[in-house]
Amino acid sequence: MAKGYWVSVYRAISDPEKLAAYNKLARAAVQAGGGRTLARGGRVVAHDAGIAERTVLVEFDTFEQAVAARESAAYQEALAALSDGVERDFRIIEGVD
Repeated sequence: MAKGYWVSVYRAISDPEKLAAYNKLARAAVQAGGGRTLARGGRVVAHDAGIAERTVLVEFDTFEQAVAARESAAYQEALAALSDGVERDFRIIEGVD
């Protein structure tokens, strides 16, 4: 069964305090959902239309698990804390077997 991944690229961070509150809640929600953070922040080299901003990669054992974690009450609470504090591109993608 293929793994699932959250890929999140932050275009702009307008409220670092909201991001910090989100990070605390999201970390617990990801762990509860079975996710493992593979990359968070760090160095980025962007090509083509990409942007060299904060990028986060989270791995789940299955695509379905990744979707369920995003829809969980715990992650919804994290999103409420984040609200309009950032502009980001968030995707859930299926890995290759």
